[in-house]
Amino acid sequence: MARDEIKVYGPATVSNVGPGFDLLGFALESPGDELIVRRNGTSKLVLYNQTDSKLPTDPELNVAAVAAASLLRELHSNEGFDLVFTRKINPGSGVGSSAASCAAAVVGLNELLGSPYEIAELIPHAMEGEKVASGSTHADNIAPAMLGGITLIRGYDPLDIKHIPYPDDLWCAVIHPHLEIKTAESRKLIPQTVPLETALKQAGNLAGLVAGLTTGDYPLIGRSVSDLFAEPYRIHQLPDYKALKESALNAGSVGTGLSGSGPSVFSLCRGEEMASGVGEQMKKHFTVRGIESRVYISRISQAGCKII
Repeated sequence: MARDEIKVYGPATVSNVGPGFDLLGFALESPGDELIVRRNGTSKLVLYNQTDSKLPTDPELNVAAVAAASLLRELHSNEGFDLVFTRKINPGSGVGSSAASCAAAVVGLNELLGSPYEIAELIPHAMEGEKVASGSTHADNIAPAMLGGITLIRGYDPLDIKHIPYPDDLWCAVIHPHLEIKTAESRKLIPQTVPLETALKQAGNLAGLVAGLTTGDYPLIGRSVSDLFAEPYRIHQLPDYKALKESALNAGSVGTGLSGSGPSVFSLCRGEEMASGVGEQMKKHFTVRGIESRVYISRISQAGCKII
């Protein structure tokens, strides 16, 4: 018998991951979104916000509703659904808030409609919602939010996504300072062209990072977590970013960088103990500057969106 209601968890994600601008991302075990998707007996998408976050309830402005509408159009469905947010990653936090919402919405709808698509086939619809938030269509948050693990977007036309193996003892510390940076605005800071020398260095870093993850070569991972495309133009949005990065590396971080467009900062670490120590140091950085923050210590989550 067909269900009328379902609850979905969409994980937070770290995107770019150093040199992987728009190409590389991974899922975290927490935080995440929780979204109830239910039939409402109408032909409309209706949004309800039961969280403390400010979310647009206009279906044309809400990323989850835009993603859901894209899927319904492809299925030629006139059925209406409620999208009820019961837990929400803070928008503008840099850990894939919009991607978690979009992913949860299309996964929930797909399940209620009898699973006409495999999870990977839903990614283009989730990307339509992500476009509303960032002003561009990219999948480095969407893909890991839906598929879990570390994902590489090898190409966008056609969409070609691959899982990247990684060491079992790879952990991540993420610091989320209570600052808000809008992805769409932050993307405007990045030059549209880069010198050939810069492009070659970035390509080498991305290849080195993938090779290091695949082989468990931590020194290679550390040498490769360096972004020359976006980070140099975004770091002024965070207070004393270079000092923050240095303190994380001194505490044992393998590699540190902006999570997405910020303000969150990730540090790849070898083991939970090291990740906890790095997280403490990053939190001190913001505390002494009078900025509240929250630290997340997490393995790379092998699971993407899941039905609760």
